[in-house]
Amino acid sequence: MNENEKRLETLAANLDDAWNKLKLDQKIEKLSHLEEEVANPDIWKNPEEAKNKNMELSRLSDEIHPWQMLKTQCTDLNDIIALQEKDLEEEIEMQLTAMEASLDELKKALRFTGEFDGNDAILRITAGVGGTEAMDWAGMLERMYLRYFEKNNFQAKLIERQTGEEAGIKTAVYEVSGTNAYGNLKSEHGVHRLVRLSPFNADNLRQTSFSLVEILPVMNADNDIEIDEKDLRIDVYHASGHGGQGVNTTDSAVRITHLPTGIVVAIQNERSQHANKDTAMEILKAKLVQMKLEQQAESLGELRAGESAKWGQQIRNYVLQPYKLVKDTRTKYEETDADAVLDGKIQGFIDAYLENKIGE
Repeated sequence: MNENEKRLETLAANLDDAWNKLKLDQKIEKLSHLEEEVANPDIWKNPEEAKNKNMELSRLSDEIHPWQMLKTQCTDLNDIIALQEKDLEEEIEMQLTAMEASLDELKKALRFTGEFDGNDAILRITAGVGGTEAMDWAGMLERMYLRYFEKNNFQAKLIERQTGEEAGIKTAVYEVSGTNAYGNLKSEHGVHRLVRLSPFNADNLRQTSFSLVEILPVMNADNDIEIDEKDLRIDVYHASGHGGQGVNTTDSAVRITHLPTGIVVAIQNERSQHANKDTAMEILKAKLVQMKLEQQAESLGELRAGESAKWGQQIRNYVLQPYKLVKDTRTKYEETDADAVLDGKIQGFIDAYLENKIGE
């Protein structure tokens, strides 16, 4: 076996391994089924369903097609190598190099093999203890993520936002949509710590602040979960505070408590009690799924009471004084340009986290 044959054999083996991990045979079967459904004229009796199925068909086709092309190229090149033509060696080597580069690029998809990685995400930022200082830090994180979304073609819809009395925010909740939104953002789930000279006291003392960032998967039709009504307590109360535009002044705010786990979700930003309840249920489901992932539970019934993301789970330090450094405590990835990070340059942290997760 010559060198090119060995390289092709290794390439084919790596391709098969990635193909199986991404469950591409099942996705091809699903694509075929979708094509049959979309070809049926009756589907347009429900335009919304037809639109969603066409979007899913397009997404699946775009995902599968490059892998199918590379597999075909492997087969064709194997046939060429079998001819043992000496004058083809240089062409074969060039093709192999291009195919290896293509596989390396396609294998980035292995970062997103989790059940919910392709889903949209909910981003929730909560200021820690420390008054104005902590709320300002939460506001800085909010800006950092919004800048990241702008630069990376993610859409962010504001769900809930409570501003601080002097600066920053007490809490903010966004629904984030885009390709592998949850898969990309799950690296941000945890406590973020800031060290800086405080702009809020006369002595300009060094101050440490904390904010909790929660990244939760939005449930879709394929992986929605059922919650027993008897496990819920739903309270309706008067909306107040710095809500979004059009906050209703009637008793429209909704608080849902999941009794077995103690999770509480309160929403008041929507224009009606019904809309607030739907939004609160969406976030509650996302919190329960995130807790299920963290506790590696098989079902909701196995969940242990407690917060989905604990304040002890510190994942990243942002140091602005006496030097500038942002460092992730899990991957040890770091950036010395802290200002750029706070302006949305966080892809390096996300990539390092996802690379570490491949193969786990």
